[in-house]
Amino acid sequence: MTTDKRKLAHTWISLGTRFLPFADAASDTLPLGRLLRLSLFQVSVGLAMVMLVGTLNRVMIVELKVPAALVAIMVALPLLFAPLRALIGFKSDNHRSELGWRRVPYIWMGTLMQFGGFAIMPFALLVLAGAGQADKAPAWVGHMGAAVAFLLVGAGVHTTQTVGLALATDLAPEPDRPKVVGLMYVMLLVGMIASALVMGELLADYSPGQLIQVVQGTALLTMVLNVVAVWKQEPRSRLRKPGTPTEGSFSQAWHKLKQGPHALRRLYIAGLGTMAFTMEDVLLEPYGGEVLGMSVSSTTLLTATLAAGGLMGFAWASQVLARGADPMRMARLGAWLGVPAFAAVILSAPLGSVWVFGSGVFLIGVGGGLFAHGTLTNTMQMAPKEQVGLALGAWGAVQATGGGLGMALGGVLRDIMTLAAGTASGYSVVYALEIVLLMVTLLLIQPLLGSRTAPN
Repeated sequence: MTTDKRKLAHTWISLGTRFLPFADAASDTLPLGRLLRLSLFQVSVGLAMVMLVGTLNRVMIVELKVPAALVAIMVALPLLFAPLRALIGFKSDNHRSELGWRRVPYIWMGTLMQFGGFAIMPFALLVLAGAGQADKAPAWVGHMGAAVAFLLVGAGVHTTQTVGLALATDLAPEPDRPKVVGLMYVMLLVGMIASALVMGELLADYSPGQLIQVVQGTALLTMVLNVVAVWKQEPRSRLRKPGTPTEGSFSQAWHKLKQGPHALRRLYIAGLGTMAFTMEDVLLEPYGGEVLGMSVSSTTLLTATLAAGGLMGFAWASQVLARGADPMRMARLGAWLGVPAFAAVILSAPLGSVWVFGSGVFLIGVGGGLFAHGTLTNTMQMAPKEQVGLALGAWGAVQATGGGLGMALGGVLRDIMTLAAGTASGYSVVYALEIVLLMVTLLLIQPLLGSRTAPN
């Protein structure tokens, strides 16, 4: 290789490491290609989130006239499984199988639940739309079918994501684990952006039949992505056969985790902040459709805007935190950004400005990305070395629970306030409450700033 070519190659390598988020997460034992393939399970999770929280909730509220409170409750049904994420992670740590796997069986079960939920969803949509012979079925059949579908997809997402992150942690060298987990969440946002763009294009000419085809394609793509992701990833071990002893009980492990410095306060911060950033998740697209007159295709792109903001927040946070910054200060900055972001969304209604609305949505994504990365990194740093998987599960459980409660509360509150004060006011009250929750989160963070005590 000539000197010029060698310099050019070195320049490209340095640019990749410097500007691509988590490009340095790869290692000799976990090459970038294998790492990116593993991260496909996060793409399937992002696909499911866009379908449930973005496209389906808008269609059910605006086109199918399902009450927003009912839709919000359906979207929040996965909340029932969220507290189990820590237990799922612990069980996969100690799973014993004849094939010698710990993680793969749980990821497969999660994949089947995702596929089953999306397989049921088209029949529920047919009933809700009253298409063909389905118009003879009572409305509760469609509501029940949609609820079961949302529940299955949500349970599958929680299982797949929790155990997938644990598998990524297993495969990565210990010094690279925080960067690898960060890359997994960047891929989640990439999956959300790509899914929102594709779904927005496919649904540009909306019809119930077109929506059903998109849902069916989502079911198939979920299965393909997750199978490719875990193919030949987890090594098998003869020591994992049924009958071999497990390593302690869940209650013992959980009790030890709680003994860490400010452990419960950190979980409260993650849950409350996540609630503040997700109460609007089922409302942004209906808000754009009902208040600002945006089309189905345009409002679906809002999910891509939100995810793009989150990706930018995650990428910037990764660069700053890699230089040793306090992750709780990063979480605080994200919470502060959320305040003007929600204010912009509220002002977009009286101004009648789609641009102001879109800018607010983008800032919500940036703030949420900074907050999530800060709390995630802090969790990784403060967890005992032998409990990183359990700590990740606890963080994910609290985050998912806060998000689910926030979405349900947002939908119910929107319906109540709409009846009392009108459509735009119903949405604005929810966004104002999110600002209040962010301020409370900031108060909880303050005592932890500069607290970097390492676990025992």
